[in-house]
Amino acid sequence: MDGEELTEQETALYDRQIRVWGVDAQRRLSKSHILVTGISGTIVEFCKNIVLAGVGSVTLMDDCMVTEESMWANFLITPDENMWDGNLSTFDGEFYDKFSAVVVGRCSLATKKRINEICRKRPNRIAFYTVDCRDSCGEIFVDLHNYSYAQKKLEETVECRLQYSSFEEAVAVPWKSLPRRASKLYFAMRVIEKFEHDEGRTPGETSIADLPNVLKLKKLLCEEQSVNESQIPDSLLERLLVGNIEHPPVCAIIGGILGQEVIKMVSGKGDPIKNFFFYDVMDGKGIIEDVSAPESS
Repeated sequence: MDGEELTEQETALYDRQIRVWGVDAQRRLSKSHILVTGISGTIVEFCKNIVLAGVGSVTLMDDCMVTEESMWANFLITPDENMWDGNLSTFDGEFYDKFSAVVVGRCSLATKKRINEICRKRPNRIAFYTVDCRDSCGEIFVDLHNYSYAQKKLEETVECRLQYSSFEEAVAVPWKSLPRRASKLYFAMRVIEKFEHDEGRTPGETSIADLPNVLKLKKLLCEEQSVNESQIPDSLLERLLVGNIEHPPVCAIIGGILGQEVIKMVSGKGDPIKNFFFYDVMDGKGIIEDVSAPESS
């Protein structure tokens, strides 16, 4: 898969995909290298999809202890597995240069901001994605920097350009500037994220006992952001607090969407998400929200 041209075996293996997006796109996939950290059930589904699509390589990293709960949705863990080593904080910026994209799963607010900033500062554009799946809800964030891609309109192909905000810029956008019908899951995830950050918790290290303090934080944030508290239902916050076990069907959906987005980015084919995607099994809807700083809108 490292050569300039696809081999005869590769052409036969990916024949159906080549018919959809062409030889050039498949060649770009074969030369791409994806770094993935935070190996959850959702991330595993994502990895399966991009490997089947024919990416050049996938590097997996994780620094968390394997628990019985994580084995329910993560089919890469064998029963005798104890721990995977791999902490992104131990690597400098040059480490990232060989990757086309970095995908960060269920990590802290500070880690998301830091890794995203590293990807933005590298000489070559490194796409950045985060994914978080809690209970039966999921969130994906995408930062492709200044991105160009081909879009087919009628009989011609036109080049489109999108400018993305970083994760730090996106979550700093005032809530009152967002559409009135913005996803409730966006606001709820920001409350949980800030609670874990303020309390020094690792993602998912929460329980129903934290609900009173989370509700106080919700009230405070809604007052600061001039947003009605009804935008963040207490029941949704409760689900996110106690939903520490991933549901395989939800992992498959979120992992499938994330895989599709990375394939779009590498191949340059199709409209990418800008810049958040949310899914909640309770209503069965997938929602795209553009939460961008003014200069990236």
